[in-house]
Amino acid sequence: MIVVPPLVGHIQPTVALGQALLARGHDVVWVGYPTRLEGRVPPGGRLHALQHGMDDAALAAVKARGLGLRGAAAFKFLWEDLFFPLSRAMLDGVAEAVAAEQPDVIVHDQQAFAGALVARRAGIPLVTNAATSAQLSDPFDSLPQFRTWLQDGMASLAEAAGLPADPSQVASDTAILAWSTRALVGDAALPPQTVLVGPARGPRADAPPFAWDRLDDRPLVFVSLGTVSIDIGARFFEAAATVFAERPHLQGVLVAPPEAVQAPDNLLVASYVPQLDLLARSTAAVCHGGHNTVVEALSEGLPLVVAPVRDDQPVVAAQVEAAGAGVRVRFGRIRAQTLGAALDRVLQDGAFRAAAGRVRDSFAAAGGPAQAADVVERVMRERSTPPRP
Repeated sequence: MIVVPPLVGHIQPTVALGQALLARGHDVVWVGYPTRLEGRVPPGGRLHALQHGMDDAALAAVKARGLGLRGAAAFKFLWEDLFFPLSRAMLDGVAEAVAAEQPDVIVHDQQAFAGALVARRAGIPLVTNAATSAQLSDPFDSLPQFRTWLQDGMASLAEAAGLPADPSQVASDTAILAWSTRALVGDAALPPQTVLVGPARGPRADAPPFAWDRLDDRPLVFVSLGTVSIDIGARFFEAAATVFAERPHLQGVLVAPPEAVQAPDNLLVASYVPQLDLLARSTAAVCHGGHNTVVEALSEGLPLVVAPVRDDQPVVAAQVEAAGAGVRVRFGRIRAQTLGAALDRVLQDGAFRAAAGRVRDSFAAAGGPAQAADVVERVMRERSTPPRP
C-alpha cells in the first residue's frame, strides 16, 4: 500500500517505485485523493480513493493563501495550513483502507503522516518515501524555535492517532527511501535508516502529447517553475521570453500557460509537456529547484540554472551549487539580464556540465526504482520472518 498526499510532485516518485514492484508480481494499491491520482496510477496498479478530507477547492484555497510567502513564514504556513491538517483529514480514510486491503507493507510519502501513524498502530511494516531529500537533513539549524514547533506538531499528530507523543512516530525507523545520492546531497547528516537510491525515473502514463516537429537542431533549454509556482511566475516568464529573444541560436521549451507569455519564435510554451523526453533532448535546464525536476535534469547530465521560490527549493538549489552542477539566481529579483547571464555561464563553462555528469553517473549506479523495490521487499521479508528460538 502506497499512501500519498494530493500533490503531484509527491505522487510521481511513488509511481516509479510502484511500477518496479508491479513488475515483480506484487499487488500495489495507492491510497489518496482520486482527482490527483486518476491517470497516474500505472497499469496493473489499483487506486483506493479517499472520499473525505481536503478536496480540490480546499487545496486551492490553501495555495492561494500561501502565495507570496517566503523563508520561515512559507515553511510554517506549509506545515500549519497543509501538512498537519491534511494528515488529520486522511487518518480515518487511511485506517479504513488498511482494514479493507490488509497490506503486507505500507509505503507512505514523508508528508502523508497518516500512512505512518496507521501503520504503526496496526503493526504493519513501514517504509517512508522521501519525495525530497532536503527535509531529511536539518534545514532549521539556524531556526531552533521553528524546529521545536515542528517536532511538537508531529508529536501532537501521533498522540491524536493514539500513539506516544513522539515526533519519530511519523516516519519509519526501518527504511527511508531518498531519491538522490551523496553526489548531490553532499555530506549532510541524514537519518541512519536512509537509503539513497538515485532518481525515481520510469515510464509515465500521464505524459501529454507535444509538437516535436517544432524542434530543430539548435541547443534546447528546458524551462519550468513546476506546478506549484506557476501562479507567481509572471515576471520569470517575461524574463525567460526576453532571454530567448536575445539568443536566437538557442531553442527553449517553457512550461507555462501559453496565454501568459509573449514568446519569441524560438521559445515553445505549453502548460503540460512530456518532461522526461524533453530533458533527454536538452542541453541545459532552468527551474525552480523542485526536487523531481532537478534530479530528472541531472539524470541527463544537464547543467542547471536554479531560481528557488520557497519550501525545500532553496535547500535543493544549495545542493546543486555545492555539487558544482549549476548556478543559483534570486527568483524574487529575477531580470532577463541576470537569468541570461546565468544561462550563458552554465552553457559555456564546461565545469558545470562535468559536475552534472558526475551526479548523473552516481544516479546510474544507485539503482533507482529497482533498488527502492529491493528495500521494500527487504522490510516485508524481515518483518514477516519469525525470530529464531
